[in-house]
Amino acid sequence: MKNIGLFFGSFNPIHFGHLAVAQYFTENTDLEQVWLVISPQSPFKKKKELIENHHRLAMVECAIKGQSKLKACDEEFYLPTPNYTIDTLLHLKKKFPKNQFTLLLGADNIADFDQWKDYTQILDQFSIHVYPRSQSGIVKSEFLNHPKITFFKASLLEISSTEIRKALLKGKSVSQWVPPSVSLYLKSL
Repeated sequence: MKNIGLFFGSFNPIHFGHLAVAQYFTENTDLEQVWLVISPQSPFKKKKELIENHHRLAMVECAIKGQSKLKACDEEFYLPTPNYTIDTLLHLKKKFPKNQFTLLLGADNIADFDQWKDYTQILDQFSIHVYPRSQSGIVKSEFLNHPKITFFKASLLEISSTEIRKALLKGKSVSQWVPPSVSLYLKSL
C-alpha cells in the first residue's frame, strides 16, 4: 500500500506556504506522496471568491512541476457540491483501494473538526496529520490525544491567498509569495 497525504484546499492561488506544508510532510513523515486536492467549493467559502477551477488546477500543476512526491488532484471537480471531506475521502478510498490516505489539516481546522460532516467516520477510517497555523484556535481535548491524530511542530510560512488576490487587484507583484510559473500564470488571467 502506498501512503498518500491529502492536502485539501482551494489553492486560490497556490503559494509558497502551501508548498512548504506539502514538502514538509513528504520529507518528515512516512508519506510517500502528497496530493493537493483542489476543492471547487468549500462549504465555508463564497463561490465568487474563487478563481475558476481549471485555472487553479493549472497553477497547482505549474507549481509542483518536477516534484514527483507532489501531485495535483482534481477528483472533487467531479463530485457533487458543496464538497464535504468525508465524501471525497470515501470516493478516493474506493477509487484507489491500494492507497492508504492520511488527511493533512491545519491546527485551525482541527479546532472545529467536531463540526465537520461525519467527523467520527473520518477518525474511524483515516489518520490525520496536523500542522501549525498562527490562528489555530483552541483544540478540543478529545483531539489532543486521539490515536489517529498526530500534531507536528513544523515552522511553516504564513501566507494568505486573500492578500495575494488583493495585491493582484492593485497591480502589485506577488512574486515573493508564489512560484515564478504561478506568477506568470496569474498575469495571464
